[in-house]
Amino acid sequence: MATTQDSNNQKHARRTKPTLTVPKKPRRTKLAIIIATLLIIASLIAGVAGYYAAHPAVSANTNTPTQSSTTSGTTSTQTDNAVTDNVTLPEIYQTVSPSVVVVEDLQPSIDILNQVSYSQVLGSGFTYNFNGDDLIVTNFHVVDQGVNVTVTFEDGNTYTAKVLGSDPYADLAVLSTAAPQSELVPLTIVASSTLQVGDQVIAIGTPYGLAGSMSTGIISALNRTITEETTGGFSIADVIQTTADINPGNSGGPLLNDQGQVIGITTAILSSSNSEEPSEGLGFAIPSDTILRELPSLVATGSYNQHPYLGIEGTDMTYDIATAMKTSVTYGVLIQSVISGGPADKAGLKAGTTQATIDGNNLYLGGDIIVSINGNRIRNTDDLSTYLEENTTPGQTITVTVIRDNQSVNLSVVLGTRPAPSSS
Repeated sequence: MATTQDSNNQKHARRTKPTLTVPKKPRRTKLAIIIATLLIIASLIAGVAGYYAAHPAVSANTNTPTQSSTTSGTTSTQTDNAVTDNVTLPEIYQTVSPSVVVVEDLQPSIDILNQVSYSQVLGSGFTYNFNGDDLIVTNFHVVDQGVNVTVTFEDGNTYTAKVLGSDPYADLAVLSTAAPQSELVPLTIVASSTLQVGDQVIAIGTPYGLAGSMSTGIISALNRTITEETTGGFSIADVIQTTADINPGNSGGPLLNDQGQVIGITTAILSSSNSEEPSEGLGFAIPSDTILRELPSLVATGSYNQHPYLGIEGTDMTYDIATAMKTSVTYGVLIQSVISGGPADKAGLKAGTTQATIDGNNLYLGGDIIVSINGNRIRNTDDLSTYLEENTTPGQTITVTVIRDNQSVNLSVVLGTRPAPSSS
């Protein structure tokens, strides 16, 4: 499992991080799961009943779906699970939970004897209406190479599903399902660009096989960059960090704002490098802006190939690195290697050649320090990945400002298209 962040393109083995874990493949227990599920259902019923007993003025029609939405004069008749202002957590749960599904499939693995076996993978997903078609949105790693894919709704009904499109670089997949229209109650996806650290968020999914579980928290950071096994060392950019509990089985479930609208899709947790146990309060979600940007291509072509490619490997600048390089620049991305024939190589960006060990990391010093792209300050690899993913496309020419020999240099780079991950 990847343990470090990377730049736009390559692995950063220079900055040691705890292990990132995609929360999938929970093992189903039997009696313990049944008992725990019954207790959770009982507590939810009691909590909701208690709330309405104490608040008789609350409308009993909070589950009523919005019948239509109008955009730029075009009316689409869809039954979104919309909520209004000043809603409570029980109301949000009642409105959203029918739209959240359990996604199950069998994924192959090859043992040391080259024998293929299949193991059950269990995750989450949610219903979304795209151009009149009701689809299931989930994580790529939940259905990666999966067979016998099914989706189970809140009422317990299970239906077959098919992967329409997927993108390992965003950990996204879109499914069609044989479920009848009556089961498909789509959620509303809103932009994530207005999110702020401290905003309340809600996660609903299937942790450890416990379907319909809800947790709450806040956004603890934005614009994170993560890697997963399925990305082949490349980065997933612009990721939301949250304190909401995310556990095995939550993968693919919706991350919601305080109005019950989708602002992300839960995808990963962080584990200690010395343990497989997850670190509390460190969960990650793919932002809704990424979902909305990729959906048209995923549905129409089955893939998404608009991830820009710079072709470098780098590490974050620090005070100690700056001291060793005798430079006053303590921010930016220090280039460690340039991929031969790639966009950065063609533009003349330079990697370091002097080996050094700084803070326990083996580095190459003396290379270009990327400090700006198109006039936008680049503080670290998170900034680099996020800016390129959000603001550029393959074939676009960008201006990269680097510090070279303590001088500022502007270089024009024509971005390429990120190659397919080697692990997929």
